[in-house]
Amino acid sequence: MYVHRLAAEQGATVKFEKVLLIDNNGAITVGAPTVEGAAVNVEVLSHPRGEKVIVFQKKRRKGYRKRNGHRQDFTEVLVKELVA
Repeated sequence: MYVHRLAAEQGATVKFEKVLLIDNNGAITVGAPTVEGAAVNVEVLSHPRGEKVIVFQKKRRKGYRKRNGHRQDFTEVLVKELVA
């Protein structure tokens, strides 16, 4: 799973405590706004970059053209444990 870039080293364990929904074999628990006492422990696998997105702006008949590119930084994580 990919998330936005985290400030954690490769191989580190990170804990997400803001869980919005838990599905336990059909028993669904929805938080208001989060589920109390729930957490997700993940392991950081790598820090890749996303595909390049070209941003192109043009104004017709004005001779105005502008080209810009962007690559988003991601963190690849592996879910190890769900604490409910």
